[in-house]
Amino acid sequence: MERYFGSYQKIEPSSKKEGALLLSADNIIGDSYEIIFDGDLAWAKNRFGARVGHFTIDFSRQLRVLNARGWKFIALLSLVAFTQEPEPGTYWAEMAVLCLEPQYESSFKEFSKNISSMLAEGIRPEINLGEQAISKVIESNGTWKPDMRSSRPKSENGTVVMKSQRKMSESLIEKGRAGNIGCYIVSIAFIIVVIAVIIFAIKTLLF
Repeated sequence: MERYFGSYQKIEPSSKKEGALLLSADNIIGDSYEIIFDGDLAWAKNRFGARVGHFTIDFSRQLRVLNARGWKFIALLSLVAFTQEPEPGTYWAEMAVLCLEPQYESSFKEFSKNISSMLAEGIRPEINLGEQAISKVIESNGTWKPDMRSSRPKSENGTVVMKSQRKMSESLIEKGRAGNIGCYIVSIAFIIVVIAVIIFAIKTLLF
């Protein structure tokens, strides 16, 4: 009996504004998104209430069927890219989408935190799990982590990956949002000291 499936799915913004949002600090690799439905399409909405793109029509239909069955969805940002052709080019993103029966929601919510952390570090875990792996997630209450890795989508000419892991600055922003102010301040101070040392070293070498 099917009780879970996961896959990496492309989303496309419907406007330049949505495309620009994908590059902002409001959308960090590993962030969790709500999946909403509007018309024939399923959309990803970030935690600040902004739509950042829609899934393909085929995957949207699949999600709608599962939604009618009461399934739950978890979507995590895995990468952001830019494709030059056709001009003027478009930004797009990819989500790690976890779909599950509601009785397993607590286990897979915890599991998604592990997946989010791995994505933030630039690790791309396999989320298309077999029955044995699904049972491990449920039995461990979500603490189990997959060892297998999933390959990135094939690189096309004119496509550049803009984000595939969290930068230090984004991690600092996230700590601040989480209320870890002390750690946030210490981290900022450390960066300022490093920058000051670099500037001092450059001045010493030049003058």
